[in-house]
Formats: sequence, C-alpha cells, structure tokens
Amino acid sequence: MTSAHAVGIAGILLMLAMMFLRVPIAVAMLTAGAGGYVVLSGWTPLLSHLKTGPYLLLASDSFSVIPLFLLMGYIAARAGISRALFGGAHAVMGHVRGGLALAAVGGCAMFGAICGSSLATAATMGQVALPEMRRHGYSGRLATGTLAAGGTLGILIPPSIGLIVYGILAEQNIAKLFLAAFVPGLIAALGYMAAIMIQVRLRPQDGPPGGRATRAERLRALVAMGPPTSLFLLVLGGIYSGVFTPTEAASFGVLGALLLALLVYRIPWAELTASLLDTALSSAMIFLILIGADVFNAFMALSGVPQGLADAIGHSGMAPMAVLVAILLIYVVLGCLMDSISMIILTLPIFLPAVLGLDFGMTPEHTAIWFGILVLVVIEVGLITPPVGMNVFVINKLAGDVPMAETFRGVVPFLVSDFVRVVLLVAFPVLSWGVLDLVGW
Repeated sequence: MTSAHAVGIAGILLMLAMMFLRVPIAVAMLTAGAGGYVVLSGWTPLLSHLKTGPYLLLASDSFSVIPLFLLMGYIAARAGISRALFGGAHAVMGHVRGGLALAAVGGCAMFGAICGSSLATAATMGQVALPEMRRHGYSGRLATGTLAAGGTLGILIPPSIGLIVYGILAEQNIAKLFLAAFVPGLIAALGYMAAIMIQVRLRPQDGPPGGRATRAERLRALVAMGPPTSLFLLVLGGIYSGVFTPTEAASFGVLGALLLALLVYRIPWAELTASLLDTALSSAMIFLILIGADVFNAFMALSGVPQGLADAIGHSGMAPMAVLVAILLIYVVLGCLMDSISMIILTLPIFLPAVLGLDFGMTPEHTAIWFGILVLVVIEVGLITPPVGMNVFVINKLAGDVPMAETFRGVVPFLVSDFVRVVLLVAFPVLSWGVLDLVGW
C-alpha cells in the first residue's frame, strides 16, 4: 500500500465517521475530499479544481432532466393522480381476498412510473391506500408492509431519478437504462403480488375481500385512470419511439402534468407553488451532493484507491460472481442507512471500475447496465430492511397505531420476494439487458 492509498483510505474513514455523526452527506464528502486533496496536492490545485470542476459538472445539460422529472412527480402527487390510479386498481381487484393490497402494489407501480422516487411513492400512496385498507379490516401488518414494499417500485420503474443519476455518472444511455428496467420492475410488481396472495392464503384474516364494484363503477374508475396513463405513455412512449430525448420527454412530462393539474384535477395555484418549492429543495440537495462527490472523487483519483481496488480484485483470484455478491451486500447495508441518490453518487466511482474490470462474459455496456439495475434493486431491498428501512418508517408514521415491529414483520414476505428477484437477476443477466437486443438497441 502506497502513502497515497493510505491517505485515500483515511479520507473514506473520515467521511464515514462524519456521516455516522449525522453530518449531511454532501458536507461529509466535500470536507473529506477537500482535506485529502490538500494533503496529496496542496491548496493551489484544490482551489483550481473548485474554480472549474463543480461548474463544468453541473453546467452539463444532462442534469436538467433531474429537476424536470422531480417537478413532474411533485405536481402529479399534489394533483391527486395517485388516488385515481389506486381507485382504478381497486375497482378491478378490490373484491378478491387481499385485493386492496394487490391494488396498492399496482397503484405504486403506476405512480412510480410518473414520480420516480421511492420515498415519495410510499408517502403518497400510503396517504391514499392506507385508510381504505384499514377501513376494510386489513391487518396493520399486511397494510403497512405492502405499502412500504410497494413504495420501493418508484426507484426502479422508469422514469427513475436513481437510474438517471446512475446513467449520467456511469456514462450510459438513460433511455436504454429505462428500457432495461422494465422487466426487473415487472418482476418486482408480480413478485410482490405473489407474496400478498400467499400471505392472505395462509392468514385469511389479514386481507378480507371487499365488495365487488358494479360495471358502471369499474368503468368510471378506469376512465379516471386515463389522464395519468396518458401522461405515462407520453413520456416513455416519446422516449422509446425516438421522438424525444429523455430531457425533452421530461419537459413534455412537466407540461402534461401541469395541464392535468389545472384542467382535470383543478388544483389551486398554491399547490403548484409548493411543487416548485419542493422541486427546488430536492434539486438543490441532489446538486450539492454532486458537488461534494465531485471533490471527493477527484481526491479518490489522486489517491489511486479505486484503481487499486480494481487491480486488487482482478488479481485476487476471487470469482467475478463472488465479488459482485459482496458489493451487493454492501449496498443492502448502506440502503438501510442513507438515501438512494447519495449512495449511488458516493459508491459508483469506487465499485463500477472494479465491476467493469471483471469478466462476466458480456460487453462493457451490458455489464454496466446489468450492474446499474442490480444496484437499484438492492437499494430497494435496503429501503425495507430492518432495522433502519426508510420506507418502513415513512409508512409506519402514516399508520400511527401500528407497532413498528408489526410493520417489519409485514415486509418479511416482500423481502423473500426481493431475494428471489435478486438471485434471478444475478443468475440471468439477460433479464436486464435482453430487451435491448430484442428491440435492436
């Protein structure tokens, strides 16, 4: 180990210590990165980097897609689109045992396709679906567990903010990542529905059947799903047909969400103003993390730690799959402690070169896409893994009267489903990128 490597490792430990002490992750990365940069190169090179690095990073028009998709999601949430989506799914499935839970998963998947954030999906769908599930006699365990797990679909089903950040940092085509995420997202939704059906079969009292909607009620609910479905088709259909770039699709998505909010759902201007404020706050948080990560990654490049790690792994004799599994386990642990965007920005410069240096029998592009999907999936798992699953705390707070232990018991069947899904995606990488070859991308 060289002295530069020692400084790099010390910088990583310092950053982790500050995060443990609740220092904001952007500040922790900026402090550790700047300090390490000074130790290795001095003040003048650091100031030179700060003069140009952050500006050149954020001046890229690639990052404009982030606030646009955030704004679309916030407008959709405040317009009540989640209620229309859940209502349509409820009308179709609410009469079967566990039907409301199935409808909640379906609603989360559809709203995640508009929102792009797991925590926002969980919080928004929880406000809509949780009262209905409790009113129909669903157990607190099934109700809260379903919504905590269902909310994680927002991070994977396109357009996902996590996939966008990964694509930019990994220099991968965002449209290809969106398309590659469809099959894993569909497997996730179907797996969660299977977990619900098995649970209500073993414990029928957890999810009693509701009343069957009349044909007229079902038709009204499905018609109400038309506007948000049209917004989804506008954004992703435009991307996959080649009419829009992801940034252009995000712009049209914002326009579509705005028209729906004003003309269909008729929300007051105050709600639109609040959506703009939420977007500004979230975008500022993400961009500040990016600036901190830029300084920290420059320090890492000087220290040689990422390349040294990649070389060490390459000469360790460990099987590539064993290395991949170890990295994924690290992501599960980190997913219990921090948000997904911070985790991707922090770890990608360290882990991606190591993964790309291994031979999985795929092209570098397929390997990068496969790894990106796996990272997003295991981050989902961390969001509902005890003891600090963020989605679990969000839903449990909304429920109020459900003990935290019951909510964690409720997510166990979904964790089993997630484990099966991760095994499938690791064993069969074609599930992640096969659709790209199928459509000739």
